Amino acid sequence: MNVQDKIVIVTGASSGIGLATAKLLAEHGAKVVLVSRSKEKLEKLSKEIPLSIAIDADMTKISDIKRVVEQTQEHFGRIDILINNAGQGYDAPIEKTNIDTFHYIFDLDVVGPLAAMQQVIPIMRKLGGGAIINISSGTALMYLPNMGAYSASKRALANISLTAREELKKDNIIISVVYPYITLTDFENNTIKEPANNGEEQAGNAPFPPDSAELVAHKILDGIESEAAEIFAHDWMKKMGRRED
Repeated sequence: MNVQDKIVIVTGASSGIGLATAKLLAEHGAKVVLVSRSKEKLEKLSKEIPLSIAIDADMTKISDIKRVVEQTQEHFGRIDILINNAGQGYDAPIEKTNIDTFHYIFDLDVVGPLAAMQQVIPIMRKLGGGAIINISSGTALMYLPNMGAYSASKRALANISLTAREELKKDNIIISVVYPYITLTDFENNTIKEPANNGEEQAGNAPFPPDSAELVAHKILDGIESEAAEIFAHDWMKKMGRRED
């Protein structure tokens, strides 16, 4: 799909991958709906990104998700692309995973994107097609200590996405999953962390240097244009969990 003149909702758009993606899509002629909880920051950014609008929303609240879709419809009259990027990390050993925290992470990282998909699918079907890009994580392809809950949520999002891709083929609604690698954003600073089994936080040694948010944004754009099922930040990641389309 060509993004020129398309209406695109980007969640988690106030910083990091979401912001880089919103800017890149706007540069390619898309009209972007910026969504996050940071109202003041979004309003400032919307003045910098041509033809964009800002809608503050909590993606764990179904009522907020419905409002985002309704306001987008009211302003632009259509929705062509949804990018489910909003999310938060959670580092905890399985033994010390807090159930309430896991519920929250699952609501934000899985249920929120699912609810957003359910809201836009009927709109896209009436338009004759559309694209939904769900941002998973490279951790969904791995088994990393202290990341069980987070990686499980991101694997769940990937599986929901790829199942939806099969279900919606007939409607020309393309669902894709993006697997970023470690990215230079505030994500790690915002990650919820439980103490590891030895009483200290455990961090694995990354085999490669982190990516920029702009690199991931280009991968997302490539995914929209290519309509691929899965988009990996790096080719070596494909060997870790490749789905044959």
